[in-house]
Amino acid sequence: MKNILSVILIATVFLSFVQAPQSFYDLKAKTIDGKDFAFSDLKGKKILIVNTASKCGYTPQYEDLEKLYQTYKDKNFIIIGFPANNFMKQEPGSNSEIEEFCKKNYGVTFVMMEKISVKGDDMHAVYKWLTEKALNGKMDSSVKWNFQKYMIDEKGNLIDVAYSGEKPIGSKIEQWINNGN
Repeated sequence: MKNILSVILIATVFLSFVQAPQSFYDLKAKTIDGKDFAFSDLKGKKILIVNTASKCGYTPQYEDLEKLYQTYKDKNFIIIGFPANNFMKQEPGSNSEIEEFCKKNYGVTFVMMEKISVKGDDMHAVYKWLTEKALNGKMDSSVKWNFQKYMIDEKGNLIDVAYSGEKPIGSKIEQWINNGN
C-alpha cells in the first residue's frame, strides 16, 4: 500500500511539471480600446493573428490584411492584429495613436488589440500559446519580425505560420481560408 501511495505521489508531482496543451479558447486579451476580449467567442471561425507595427517596411500589409478581411469576413473568418514594439521600436505609439493610424491610413476594420509584447520575458499569453508546442500541441516557433501571421482553424487548432515576407493575399493564407488545412 505504501508503495502504491509513493507511485501516485511521484506521478502527481511529475504531471504537475508537464504542461498539457492549453485550449486557444481559454485565452483572453484586451482590444485596442481597452475592452475585454474572450477568444472563446471565436469558436467556429478561422482566425489569422498578426503582430503589427506602424513604422515597419511591412506596414503596407495593413492594406492587404484589410482587403483579405473584407473578402472573407462573411465566411467565418477574422483577423486579429496585435501591435508590438519588439522589433527596432517600430511601434512606439500609444493604443489610441495606433488605432487612429490604422483607420486613417489603411481603413482597418478588423479587430485590433492593445499593444503587447510578442517575445521575451513579458510575452503575452496569446503569443506564448502560438509559439510553444507544449501549449498549442502543434509546433514551436518564434516571432521573427513584424507582420508574422498565425493561422488558427475553426476548432481552435494552430495550423501554420506565415512569415513577414509572405503576403496576406495570393498566398498560402488564402488557400488555407478557401480549402482548409
